[in-house]
Amino acid sequence: MTEPDELLELYQFEGCPYCGKVRQKMTELGLDFIARQVDPDDRTRVEEVSGQTNVPVLKDPNTDTVMPESDDIVEYLEEHYG
Repeated sequence: MTEPDELLELYQFEGCPYCGKVRQKMTELGLDFIARQVDPDDRTRVEEVSGQTNVPVLKDPNTDTVMPESDDIVEYLEEHYG
């Protein structure tokens, strides 16, 4: 497994099943990460990072990647850190 130099950031909110899926994969891979809480009623913060308002969004400073969509994020995590 490849350990990232810098912490990954996950823009998400509790209770979102898609966010939970990504958090579970990151935990399975033993990845430390920063969970950035997004207010479900005010998604300005995630829009500033990703250009869209859906969560989850993964920000990986190690590869300069900002990625939405839980399935794509899980695949990315397995490919880069699995």
